[in-house]
Amino acid sequence: MDHTTTAGSVAAATNAAPKTPLYRQLYFWVLTAIVVGILVGWLAPSVGVAMEPIGTTFVDAMKMLIGPIVFLTIVGGIASVADLKKVGMTGLKALTYFQVGTILAMIFGLVAINLFRLGDGVNADADSIETSESAAKLIDAGANQEWWQFLTKIIPESMAAPFVEGNILQIIFIAVVFGIALNAMGKVGAPVLDGVQRLTGVMFKILGFIMKAAPIGAFGAMAYAVGKFGVSSLTSMGGLIALFYITSILFVVIVLGSIMLFLRLNIFKMIRHLKEEYMLILGTSTAEPALPGLMRKLEHAGVKKETVGLVVPTGYSFNLDGAAIYLSLAALYIAQATNTDLTIGEQLGLLAVMLLTSKGAAGVAGGGFIALTATLTTLGTIPAAGIMLIFGIDKFMSECRALVNFTGNAVATLFIAWWDRTLDADRARRVFNGETVEPMPAEDPVHLDDVTDVDEDLTEYGHHGPKHPAGAHAVPAHSAAVEPSPAADRRPAYSESI
Repeated sequence: MDHTTTAGSVAAATNAAPKTPLYRQLYFWVLTAIVVGILVGWLAPSVGVAMEPIGTTFVDAMKMLIGPIVFLTIVGGIASVADLKKVGMTGLKALTYFQVGTILAMIFGLVAINLFRLGDGVNADADSIETSESAAKLIDAGANQEWWQFLTKIIPESMAAPFVEGNILQIIFIAVVFGIALNAMGKVGAPVLDGVQRLTGVMFKILGFIMKAAPIGAFGAMAYAVGKFGVSSLTSMGGLIALFYITSILFVVIVLGSIMLFLRLNIFKMIRHLKEEYMLILGTSTAEPALPGLMRKLEHAGVKKETVGLVVPTGYSFNLDGAAIYLSLAALYIAQATNTDLTIGEQLGLLAVMLLTSKGAAGVAGGGFIALTATLTTLGTIPAAGIMLIFGIDKFMSECRALVNFTGNAVATLFIAWWDRTLDADRARRVFNGETVEPMPAEDPVHLDDVTDVDEDLTEYGHHGPKHPAGAHAVPAHSAAVEPSPAADRRPAYSESI
C-alpha cells in the first residue's frame, strides 16, 4: 500500500510542470508594474501623463509583429493541410459561432441595463451636450460608417498596405489567398512553405525579445491612464463601470464557462494557464499584444495549427464579446440618460443593427465608439451626441472589454476545434492543469511558458537543438521538399516553437 502511494507520488511529480520562481515569471513583474503605474498616476498625475510614450512604444512594438505573425501562421496552416475543403468549413463554422456569441453577449448587456436602469434620472439634454474634438471625429466616422464596408474594404489596395496600416482583416484575406495558392503548388511550393515556417520561428524569437519589456510598457500605459483621466471619472460613474464589469464576469462564467464545461474543460484552469497574457492585456488595455502567445499556447494545448491560425486572428475582428456587451449596455444607457424610451421591439431592432455595424467597424481605430455611433445614427431614435456621457470613462472599461474579447476567442478556438473533431481534449485538460506534456509534432521540445519567462538566458526561446530523440531516425530538413504528399509530411521538418 505504501509502495503504491509512493509510486503514485513519483508519477505525479514527474507529470507536474517544473515550478518557476515567482520573481522569474513575467506576469508577476507586469502585475507589479501595473500597481506602481496606478500609484504614480494617482499621486503624481503630471508624471503619469509623461509616461505615455513608454506605454505606446511597447504596444507599437508588439503591433509591429501582429501582421507578420498572423500572415505566416495562416499561410503555414493552410498550405500544410491536405484537404482545403476542411479549411473552408472551419471558417464557416467560426463565423457562425461568432454571430451566436455576439448575440448572446449583446443580450447580456441589454438585460443588465434594463434591470438596473442606471441612466434614469440623468436627464441629459442632447442638444446642449458639448462634444470634444476627439469625440467629434469618432461621431463623424460613425455617421459615415456603413455595415457592408468591411466586405468592400477587405481587399487591400496593395500587398504591402495592410502590413503598414495594421489592417488585420486585409492581412487575413491576403494570407488565405496566398496559403491556398501555396497549397496548390504541391512539391514546387514546399521550399516556400519551409521558409514560411522558418520565418515564423524568427518572428516568435523577436517576440520573446520584446516581451522582456512588457513590465515597462504596462507601467507606462497604466501611469498615463490614471494620470490623464484621474480617479474622479472612475468614482463619478462607478455604477456604470461596475455594472459593465459584473455583466462581463457573469458572461464569462455562465456562457463561456458552460461551453468549456460542454467540452469537459475548466475555464478557470484555462484562465490560469493564460495568466501571462491576461496581465499583459490588463497593463496595456488592448488584446493585440497577447495574440501571439494565445496562438502558441492553444497549439500546445492540442488545437491544430491551421485551426488556430484561422480562428484566432479572425476572432480578433469578428468575435468581440466584451465589445458586444459594451455596445448594448452603452446604447441603452444613453437612451435612458436622454429620456429616449425604447420598447422591447425597438431594443431588439437595436441589437440587429449592432450586429451589422459592429462588423463594419472591425479593425478600425476607435472601432467601439465608431460602431456605437453608427448604430445610433442608423437607428435615428437615440442622439449620437450622447456618447459624450460615457466618453470620459471609456478608458476604464477598455481593459475589461479586451479581457473578455481575449477569453471569448480562446474558448471559440477550442470549440471550433471540437466541432471539427480535431481537439485533443485530454491533452488540453492536462496542459490547463499545469502538467508537462510531450511537444506537438510541429513543436520543439521546449516549455511554452518560456515565451513569457523573464530569464535572461535567451537560449530557452525555441533553441536550435536536436529535434529527434537520441537513437531516433533523423530526417534531414530538406526531406519535406522531396515527398510532401501526405498531410503530415507536407509540413517542413524544421518548425520552431517558443
